[in-house]
Amino acid sequence: MPLRIPFHLLLVLLLVGHEASAQLGGQSSYRLLDIPSSARASALGGNYIAVKDNDINLGIFAPSLLNKDMARQVALSYLPYFEGINIGYVSYAHHLDSSDITLAATVQYMDYGTFTRMDEVGTEQGQFTAGEYVFQVGAAKPIDSLFSIGANVKFISSAFETYRSTAAAVDLSGTFHKPSLGLTVTGAVRNIGAQLSSYTDTREKLPLQVQLGLAYKFRHAPFRLGLMMEQLQRWDLTYADPNKPVQIDPTTGETIEDKVTTVDKALLHLVPSAEILLSKNFMLRVAYNTRRRKELVIADKPGAVGLSFGVGLRVSKFHISYGFSQLHLAGISNTLTLAVRFADFKKEG
Repeated sequence: MPLRIPFHLLLVLLLVGHEASAQLGGQSSYRLLDIPSSARASALGGNYIAVKDNDINLGIFAPSLLNKDMARQVALSYLPYFEGINIGYVSYAHHLDSSDITLAATVQYMDYGTFTRMDEVGTEQGQFTAGEYVFQVGAAKPIDSLFSIGANVKFISSAFETYRSTAAAVDLSGTFHKPSLGLTVTGAVRNIGAQLSSYTDTREKLPLQVQLGLAYKFRHAPFRLGLMMEQLQRWDLTYADPNKPVQIDPTTGETIEDKVTTVDKALLHLVPSAEILLSKNFMLRVAYNTRRRKELVIADKPGAVGLSFGVGLRVSKFHISYGFSQLHLAGISNTLTLAVRFADFKKEG
């Protein structure tokens, strides 16, 4: 029976990983794995892995950041995406004192909603749903006072009407953290894995990504500067835009080709960011993603594409974060994350 897929579902299937470039999009499945569904990560440019503190939300995506300060912490995050699509997760961390290992369990989801199935002449044939889920367990252990390592193991399930698939993957990361220098460096390889069952007879790849993140906290100033280096598994992220107007040299009549330098290619990997730590209860965040702007901006209406910002608040024992990201002219990402540590509710005395 023919199936008519709604336009916005097709759009998301092609562009759902807004941290992945347009030329990378369509080359792998489960783009949910690359969407920064943490408000803090979204505000800092996406997939942020360069801060080691008590924020479990960062440890979900870079397991070596998990540590004992996250013990008995639960986090919930919600991202209303495009056209009624909803993304979110819930995560819980627990520390094992005997082995000095911190564990985290996370369930992440993307709900595309309910759709009407129609045949080729527009006759309704009932309804169907679409969604993706990630079930993940992570662990981290410090090697010494400076280095820690971690790994995530995850099972992915995806269903689009009658098309279903599953996959298994792991994330590996290592972190160098020296508070006296204010320096944190994390390297990660994410989504190493394969499909267990595919939508069709063709097996598809997972969105493998190699990342390196650095952050520097000034000792006598309330600033933390960060630099994310993403998609390092592929150097050249440039591509030919078929919609770009062709420029002709009036003298020779030949097409003027854009020159792409080594610097241009390097900038597509870099995401600079900053956190302004106004107090332990209030902080501002901002970042700029060059690749996102290059790929998704509309020349005559650039807007704030590529820019992201957010705030972090501590209200009583609750940590609330908000992240804003301008994906393109027609799409804005607003992410809200709530975290609380049960250990903070210990009875006095």
